[in-house]
Amino acid sequence: MDLQLFNTLSRRKERFVPLRPGHVGIYTCGPTVYGPAHIGNLRSYIFPDILKKTLRRLGYQVRHVINITDVGHLTSNEDTGEDKMERAARQSARSAWDIAAEFTRRYLADLARLNVEPPDVMPRATDHIAEQIAHIRTLEAKGFTYRTEDGIYFDTTHFERYGRMARLHAGGLQEGSRVEMGTKRHKTDFALWKFSPPDVKRQMEWDSPWGRGFPGWHIECSAMSMKYLGDEFDIHTGGSDHIPVHHTNEIAQSEAATGRPFVHYWLHGEHLVLGEDERMGKSEGNLVLLDDLVAQGYEPLSFRYLALNNHYRKYLQFSWQALKAADTALMGLRRLLAETGLPAPESPPPAEREASAPGWRLLAELADDLNTPKALATLWTVLRDGAMPAADKVALAAAADAVLSLNLFDASRLDAAREVPPEIQALAQARWNARGARDFAEADRLRDEIRKAGYVVRDGKDGFEVVKA
Repeated sequence: MDLQLFNTLSRRKERFVPLRPGHVGIYTCGPTVYGPAHIGNLRSYIFPDILKKTLRRLGYQVRHVINITDVGHLTSNEDTGEDKMERAARQSARSAWDIAAEFTRRYLADLARLNVEPPDVMPRATDHIAEQIAHIRTLEAKGFTYRTEDGIYFDTTHFERYGRMARLHAGGLQEGSRVEMGTKRHKTDFALWKFSPPDVKRQMEWDSPWGRGFPGWHIECSAMSMKYLGDEFDIHTGGSDHIPVHHTNEIAQSEAATGRPFVHYWLHGEHLVLGEDERMGKSEGNLVLLDDLVAQGYEPLSFRYLALNNHYRKYLQFSWQALKAADTALMGLRRLLAETGLPAPESPPPAEREASAPGWRLLAELADDLNTPKALATLWTVLRDGAMPAADKVALAAAADAVLSLNLFDASRLDAAREVPPEIQALAQARWNARGARDFAEADRLRDEIRKAGYVVRDGKDGFEVVKA
């Protein structure tokens, strides 16, 4: 079975052909660990997880790298502003290193709760300063760099293929854009190495051939991906916001250094938005964290279901109503499997080889640019089919769960939903009545009492629901 992927570089779906038969190298741009990852960030790691698991079902061996950005990401894409790590340290009166360690731990914990498999390699930018300096020296030797008062920059006009993925043209853009402490030659030029400001002691800075400072944001991904996957590798994933700047610059600085194609397939996921078009982000101040979902009584995999029910290249409109619908749907799939009375197989069955089999159809949908909405629809159709033997349903669900990772055979919440004690239901009803009487203090007191007992109340327009926390 062929795998078809939408390649941002060509703007079309292409048949996937690995550089090395049977083996795939994937690099995913990881988080800047100056704060918690919100659910929009986390969506960006669900689709590479589906990609990796689909590739395995198709028989490939996969090596996956996700980086940790713990230095060099400035508050502006124009290479100006303060390092996000240094700013977070200053605002919290903590060490930048401590902040990076804390939010890396939290990021990994969130991935685990979403059943996102950890990568094979997770390199930190601060552990690869030597590799970044070496890459810059290669670019310098080949004539792609110049020096300003505040750093070493890449001259994008010297790389004639600059901007082809984002459809940019470096020569036609404004020249002389100001940077904090000097002038760069062209608007699209970008920092490879930033000098530490005079008379300022940064927490994160290193000696280099050009002076004491720190790497620019983009260089880490080239240096680390090439170290762990080679100068030329198969797949690079990230968010659509990476296309015009970060990934465009990665391509330029990588191919300028090696003279070879950098990545063969570029995959980009779309944003999660609130309402019609409000993007979620730290700078927008409208974050929803995975912990917020859990506090409302939702399990993290309900969010994973919501993400999978939308194609990764489409905007995901998040609302609490949409999350509740996803939670209900996930519980519905689990209920259908529980009704078969059969346990989960110890391991998923091998990938289907017969085109007429439902398992083949489901895998074919995943192989069509990771079409998880269609795969879920097929799963629903099969599990509702009264004519299909229960054993076949269970086998298909096990094969699906090897990729979708929704814990389809977990019946614990089904049991818990039937076991809400009458006294908790009575407290919830009293809280609903207090809300109706606008006695919000009493409603809050009852809510806290219910929560201490291990339950959460979800309010709807016409009533409430009590779920296990």
